[in-house]
Amino acid sequence: MEGVMTSDFFQGAGVDVKIRLTGLGLAFCSMLAPLRAGSTAPQRLLLKSAAALVLDQYTGQALVEKHAETAVPIASLTKLMTAMVVLDAHLDPGESITITEDDKDTLRHSRSRLPIGVHLPRQQALLLALLASENRAAHALGRTFPGGLPAFVGAMNAKARELGLDRAHFVDPSGLSSGNIASAWDLARILKAAYSYPEIRDFTTRPLVNIQAGRKHIAFPNTNALVRGGHWDIGLSKTGYIEEAGRCLVMQAMLANRPVFIVLLDSWGKYTRLGDAMRIRKWLEQGSTSRN
Repeated sequence: MEGVMTSDFFQGAGVDVKIRLTGLGLAFCSMLAPLRAGSTAPQRLLLKSAAALVLDQYTGQALVEKHAETAVPIASLTKLMTAMVVLDAHLDPGESITITEDDKDTLRHSRSRLPIGVHLPRQQALLLALLASENRAAHALGRTFPGGLPAFVGAMNAKARELGLDRAHFVDPSGLSSGNIASAWDLARILKAAYSYPEIRDFTTRPLVNIQAGRKHIAFPNTNALVRGGHWDIGLSKTGYIEEAGRCLVMQAMLANRPVFIVLLDSWGKYTRLGDAMRIRKWLEQGSTSRN
């Protein structure tokens, strides 16, 4: 049995948040009903991200949905696709990659802590692209792919078709271009696929990594403060930001004793995506408590 419930009980920034209900979801809805009448749990799940999706990882059931079918720029969330393409190619992870002038961001002139001329093993470049969202590292991974950047972008879009992504399209490996687009549903499918790669789970959930760049040691913190904080059980994480995409966050996490995929797109403030993640966690955990 399947249904869709839309109510002012689940609103975010003036826009209805849908709760799709299948099987356990219907029971979850009936469990939430008493919260309207005097429970200490919040009466609304207010999400300030423009688009959001929360899925039960095991069942694929959507617990929360807001503008989840609209394709939008996804910024550095792109790097999850970049990582899968690199790993699928089975290239030598120890092969040295040199960061060159070609890897500079000439589109947005963003800063990088990777000096021009530094040599990195391919695996370390992938680590920095995922953990620290290093644009030069991501670009270098695409540039050094067999056939160069055109072949790499072609492989990204071929992977998108393989995963059945209806609205996704990619034009560069770093996510600096606003031409990299996907819907929240597409990103949930990317999360599901990326979660099957041990390297991606490992690299995106390390709080910090130090690398040797010439004579210098450079520390690269994870771009997700929730990973650095250590108070969440996170199995995969990626952040993103460009002006057109706003601040974005995708995660696999254990919340209320269930594994979920979280997609938050186009958050308007620096900390809004983290606030939305916290609100989702509280909402699920308080709902779980009310069942006991």
